[in-house]
Amino acid sequence: MKAVLFDCDGTIADSAGLICRIMEQAFRRFDLEPPAPEATRAIIGLSLDKAVHALRPSLDEASVQAVAEGYRIEYRAERAREDFTEALFPGMAELVRELASRDAVFVGMVTGKSRRGVAALAAHHGLTDCFHAVRTADDCPSKPHPAMVTECCGEFGIPAGHAVVVGDTTFDMEMAKAAGARAIGVDWGSHSVALMRGAGADEIVSDVSSLARSIDRFLAA
Repeated sequence: MKAVLFDCDGTIADSAGLICRIMEQAFRRFDLEPPAPEATRAIIGLSLDKAVHALRPSLDEASVQAVAEGYRIEYRAERAREDFTEALFPGMAELVRELASRDAVFVGMVTGKSRRGVAALAAHHGLTDCFHAVRTADDCPSKPHPAMVTECCGEFGIPAGHAVVVGDTTFDMEMAKAAGARAIGVDWGSHSVALMRGAGADEIVSDVSSLARSIDRFLAA
């Protein structure tokens, strides 16, 4: 048995624009100068409090927590809109479903998103039953700590070396390497190919078909 562990934002979900907009609103709630979109994109993947601190290191802990809660409030308000959609990258839902249908493959999600956010996204796109294990910012230390990977593998009853992490950031690559898993980077997300290679990516892919072939090679090895 082997496992394929997907990051969410920037890997499955095309959510960078939404995250940048909500982060801007969260900072403005407290009359703080909002971060530039490129700065927010650079921290996508971190748990929320770590992300806020990385964006504004001068904030004290109480202010960091306040802005993080402001983000959650803004996100819930956005999600409650009748016209709200959180798009997936084309082909990713189909790939997740196909992998989940295989008897010898565990599919998991390892994400800095909240468990509530993951549940809403998965339900909206009909993917709830596809993920055999989910670890979020509510469950584990922030990436690149390896706990998300090791806990999923523990739940599956396999060593981390039998898992591959698919993500779009250096945090995903570093998390995979720290756990002893393989790391595949996708180039359609938040971090550059050069950064992901520098963080230990075993391979970088540019489209979903290439990703599917890379995963198949790992599963067959």
